[in-house]
Amino acid sequence: DDCEMSRHTMYALMLGAAVALAVTGGAQATCLSDAGNEDFFENLASYVGITGPMPRAGSCCQADICGIPCPATHPKPPSGFGIGIGIMIAFFCAIGLAAFYFVGGKAENFFVAGRSLPLFVVTLTLASQSIDSNALLGNADLSYKYHFYDGAVLPIGLGLSLILNGIFLAHKVNEELVLTLPDIYGKKYGKVVEIVTSLCTCCSFTCLLAGNLVGMGVILSYIFDISEVGAVFLSGIICLAYTACGGLFSVAYTDVVQAAIGMIGCLSVAYWLISNAKEEAPPPSIGMPKMASFTTVTSGTVGNQDIGMYMYPDDATAAMYDGVDCEFNPGVKCYNTAKWCPSDDNCVADNGAYPLDDKRIFENQMSDPAALTPFPNAILFNWATIFVLGFGNLAALDFQARCMAARTPLQARIGCILGGLLTFFVGIPFAYLGAITRYYYGPDSKYAEFEADTCSTILDLPTCAQWKPDPKAFIKLLTTEPPAFLGAWGLLGIVAASMSTSDGAILALGTVFSHNVVRHFVDFDDTKLLMVSRIVTVPFAFIAMAIASAYQSDHPSGATGYLLIVAFDIVLAGCIVPLFAAFYWPFGKPSPSAALCAVVGGTLLRVILEVSLPKDGWLLLPFAKKEFYDYGVPAGTTTTGKVGSDGTLFPTWFDVPADEQWNPDSCVQEKFEDYTGADSLASPLFSLVMFLLVSGIEKVKGSPLFDFGAWSTPYNKKINEDNAAALTKA
Repeated sequence: DDCEMSRHTMYALMLGAAVALAVTGGAQATCLSDAGNEDFFENLASYVGITGPMPRAGSCCQADICGIPCPATHPKPPSGFGIGIGIMIAFFCAIGLAAFYFVGGKAENFFVAGRSLPLFVVTLTLASQSIDSNALLGNADLSYKYHFYDGAVLPIGLGLSLILNGIFLAHKVNEELVLTLPDIYGKKYGKVVEIVTSLCTCCSFTCLLAGNLVGMGVILSYIFDISEVGAVFLSGIICLAYTACGGLFSVAYTDVVQAAIGMIGCLSVAYWLISNAKEEAPPPSIGMPKMASFTTVTSGTVGNQDIGMYMYPDDATAAMYDGVDCEFNPGVKCYNTAKWCPSDDNCVADNGAYPLDDKRIFENQMSDPAALTPFPNAILFNWATIFVLGFGNLAALDFQARCMAARTPLQARIGCILGGLLTFFVGIPFAYLGAITRYYYGPDSKYAEFEADTCSTILDLPTCAQWKPDPKAFIKLLTTEPPAFLGAWGLLGIVAASMSTSDGAILALGTVFSHNVVRHFVDFDDTKLLMVSRIVTVPFAFIAMAIASAYQSDHPSGATGYLLIVAFDIVLAGCIVPLFAAFYWPFGKPSPSAALCAVVGGTLLRVILEVSLPKDGWLLLPFAKKEFYDYGVPAGTTTTGKVGSDGTLFPTWFDVPADEQWNPDSCVQEKFEDYTGADSLASPLFSLVMFLLVSGIEKVKGSPLFDFGAWSTPYNKKINEDNAAALTKA
């Protein structure tokens, strides 16, 4: 990137100094937590006529402390993006609202679309539910912030769940002729288990809805230049309006249109970027020159301006950029200023963030904790994510509602398998876009932002060690790099994916809570059931909007992708074992008491582990490797006759005298310690143990362990009177 030389190299303010400084502190730190370090850089600045506290007016901490240019201002998206996306959202809403006339006052039409959906609709609606903003935007965001598999595990887990559902459950769910998934728990285990699982699935889908509202909201916020909170509520109200009117008819047929438009758009922009991006991943850093009139602090030597500050890590990288012999470190090659930066307005340089090149994918990321050296690898959490999504999604209300709505059990099975393959085909390419996004918006880009008050031993950085990823980087990429119509189509595809899953989640929340919870305590007919379902969607939608507002796009856990995992972690803990047992228990009828203990036990253990296991929020196990240490705080100043403390010296890969380079061991760092993922794996295992244990006790005892009378007796729920033939068949 072209650079402005007065702001480009590390420690720019040191370059005019020629004497050592003894710093005693006293000023309140604004860029650095150590007041002495802050005073050190302020005093250095005074040597070149710059006074006042940091950050300077019109500057930033990373420039004043580290000499890294302040992040460049990104251009706002053209108005055409907003117009196009606004028109298509209105079109989707019109289709959903028109479906009001197909419901006809029948609960079966509202809940399962009259069990009339053909195979292509089932396939596309299942794929639309799976390919949501988590599988697309969340995927791209996570692979940009971390690496390929950190994002790819989302579509891999979601697609796997559909395939597993097609193999094991879809046909059996369709054959039950029920309205909701908790109806199956009621038919097999009784009302108590039905209510408990209903509450678990409602909690799950509130988080799922929130994650998709974050995804849709961040796009609308950026495109229309409104607050992210306002965009979240706008997104929720839009989806709520047409879902509450048309039920599954509106959801299913808007899903078809959204899938047709959205998937093609997402695929098109993904493969265009993969084929046409300047780089598939950030290349090795080219480095940076010295500042004008650079003078060493300890010896007063005036630096050679034709030799840069950056030292190359190996001969291959030096040869790539025609490196020249370094000035203060014999035998090492440095940045070739004469070639790459002959003048301030003709300068190619970067921040030195990639001594060796980044890669599109590290093939051993899922097998080696140190695969991403010098950065940590969330290997356990990534495997746990695949497991949570692959199995937890089997209790997804929206997936199973579409299986119930299929015309035949075979179509339900085939639709699930095809939907899973579509999820792989559309979702996984978005993980490849993470490396491309890092090239344009990563730590070596002109938009890079760093936390000045951080150090890292393994990165060899005394300050400005922590890169702060841009939460809107991928959206900005789509508005600038591809052709405008293709970028808009890709954004529209993500919005369509968000809407298709959000409306399904809203519908599921309304139907399950009214039909499987409220109806047990307040008796009403099918006509009132529709009214209650529509009313119930409103508070759930607003609760999800509130959660989404708290987990915005810049949330440290990743917002969209993280909320997806939380959603299905909830149901995986207790609901999956009884669901499989309902159809595959080999010893007669499964036990209602065993199911209740499995649901409650697994869920309670999950809650206990959530609050008791060490969790620092980084999702990283404490491996005994140097990569698994958090960023530290730069060491404080000293009065030992050196230039200053190690927090005021240069990295060891800068071409300066040895006594002006910091000691990397001076950075005190704490080890990461986060067991997230272990709790997700332990809870369903405990649920299985509880089911087997209680079933065994009851067999020995010869009677139920718990008896709640009619509430623990399996039963068939009354649906529509005009569906008597189907009920008789059941």
